[in-house]
Amino acid sequence: MRILFALPGLHRYDRGAEIAFISIATELCKGGDIVTLVGSGCERHAAPYQFLHAASVRREKFEKFPSMPILRNEYAYEELTFVPGLLRHFRPSDFDVTITCGYPFTNWILRRPALRTRPPHVFVTQNGDWPAQARNSEYRFFGCEGLVCTNPDFYETNAQRWRCKLIPNGIDCNKFSVRPASRPELGLPEDGVVVLMVSALIPSKRVEIGIEAVSQIPDAYLVVAGDGPLREQIDAAAKRLLPGRFKRLTVQADYMPAIYRSADVFLHLSKDESFGNVFLEAMACGLPIVAHDSPRSRWIVGDDEYLVDTENPTEIAGKIEQARFSSAPQQVRRVTKAAEFSWVKIAQMYRQFLQEIVAST
Repeated sequence: MRILFALPGLHRYDRGAEIAFISIATELCKGGDIVTLVGSGCERHAAPYQFLHAASVRREKFEKFPSMPILRNEYAYEELTFVPGLLRHFRPSDFDVTITCGYPFTNWILRRPALRTRPPHVFVTQNGDWPAQARNSEYRFFGCEGLVCTNPDFYETNAQRWRCKLIPNGIDCNKFSVRPASRPELGLPEDGVVVLMVSALIPSKRVEIGIEAVSQIPDAYLVVAGDGPLREQIDAAAKRLLPGRFKRLTVQADYMPAIYRSADVFLHLSKDESFGNVFLEAMACGLPIVAHDSPRSRWIVGDDEYLVDTENPTEIAGKIEQARFSSAPQQVRRVTKAAEFSWVKIAQMYRQFLQEIVAST
């Protein structure tokens, strides 16, 4: 198949959706498919797929722009500036199927009615399923020939309306694995418990609650790997509650395995994560997980982790104390479960679904 992935952040950011698309594209190429990625980053010469650069303004430039229908956040503004470059590269006859998780503009461009013929389009719920289920405002113009649902909730909600497939995200178990820690290289303390949060600094990730919880553990040190509009607010809260026991990092993706291995406990407080690649990364490195208790979280991490109602920072602190003494057999079970989500298996599921979509249209 000739497959097109389009997303502004490709090759510019190494975060959830971007990592997922790049990993899937790489595995599809290994299977013989011809894959093209369009993004606003730079070409990476070791990549097995074709990469086409389409310029866009970085999302950070729009963090203080007003929120309104269609342009609801900095990601939508960024996506709008991505449109001219995408239009320049997108020749419908060159592809058998197109894929994005960007809405509204990327989805609209790939499906625009002015095209007399176009390839079928697959939308992936990496950032939520609102475009597929909502009926108001710009969401009423959403459409696709196939919908990849990254968790069972999304599948149950959308299966009656769209042609759906439940396909989770994955993990590179060669990259994320149990190895010795690298605390001195990262400037982290050798003693005490190191708690790690890997998160965009946005309200839904609830990093401030994590700071409050960790502050209740005298020998705990919190590391937050991520960036976003709330960076100043997060730094101020940590300075007040965790003086000398906090570090915020923004690092390249290649450094992330070392950061996971240098922690004792992984903390993630988002209540409505579409999937949560970070869970798999932490599990593959053997880290015990403290997170919000929900059916979706249990579907990913299983029933043996330290899930809790995260409204109460004191209860979160209690779970962190329990998790720091997690056993070796528990670690083995985590690593084994993470391997079930290898990108090789996930790409096979994508290939099967894409073949069905192409054949049916």
